[in-house]
Amino acid sequence: MNSYAEIIATIKKYDRIIILRHQNPDPDALGSQAGLATAIRQAFPEKKVLIGGNDTEGLIWLSKAQKVSDGDFAGALVIVCDTANRPRIDDQRFDDGAYLIKIDHHPNDDVYGDQLFVNTDASSCSEIIADLIDNTDDLQLTKEVANYLYAGIVGDTGRFLYPSTTQHTMNVAGKFIALGVDIAAINNKMNEVSLKQAKLQGFIYDILQIDKSGAAMAIIDHDLMDKLNLNQEEANSVVSTPGRLKEVTSWMEAVQKDDGTFRMHLRSQGPIINELAKAHDGGGHPLASGATAQNLDEVKQMFEELIKIVTDFNQKGE
Repeated sequence: MNSYAEIIATIKKYDRIIILRHQNPDPDALGSQAGLATAIRQAFPEKKVLIGGNDTEGLIWLSKAQKVSDGDFAGALVIVCDTANRPRIDDQRFDDGAYLIKIDHHPNDDVYGDQLFVNTDASSCSEIIADLIDNTDDLQLTKEVANYLYAGIVGDTGRFLYPSTTQHTMNVAGKFIALGVDIAAINNKMNEVSLKQAKLQGFIYDILQIDKSGAAMAIIDHDLMDKLNLNQEEANSVVSTPGRLKEVTSWMEAVQKDDGTFRMHLRSQGPIINELAKAHDGGGHPLASGATAQNLDEVKQMFEELIKIVTDFNQKGE
């Protein structure tokens, strides 16, 4: 793994930098991407720094992508944030640049890039970017940068509730507060849901299947989305809802996509579920992962596999 100094040295060499992140971006993907881009722009105003990818409607308030042409990639430094494997990068031209850097906090199952900095102990990629800035005199942690990074950390720690939250995470967040970041405004914005999404949250409890092991599953198909007048992005926003139930240890939500396949959200409060995700065209953190199911049969198969994982966990008394 490369050092902070080596990453910074490479950034200083290139006049054009393109920063990417994963598909279906969450606050950490957007926060780390925009936070790093802003820090580089502020330190090196002569450089052209572009943010690539497809916008997520519900998170446009946090960051918007820019148009990146094929010509922009020629001779550019490409940095990919918060993306464990190459198929999930939200621009498959990522390898068309002159040099590639991977910065991530997921398990490093897909080792790609000319340089990489992967810290699986970090709560988020945004925390890594904050540490990168803190370990060099070339970049500065300004209030604008901190706004992005705070949103990223809050998103990936579940408002500092997940086990990935460490003393260091809180120390980093404290620096943001000292700079004047309006944490209440960011938290309120991230908690905000539409009336349609609120109705879906209530509906989840009606359709949730809960096994005696503590494994649970909810299927949000086209019929349900049509009934509640929801799009896929809005349906994806209720992934944390089952975790509020004391009867639920680990859960998955299956959201049907336009092509009939299902985007699988997996979450856990103990049992490790990222290996299950990897077996179904996905991956992620031990307690928070994503995958793809081709049809309802695969969704049901994944639920049976989740039940076994949770049952084995319970039997071991972990």
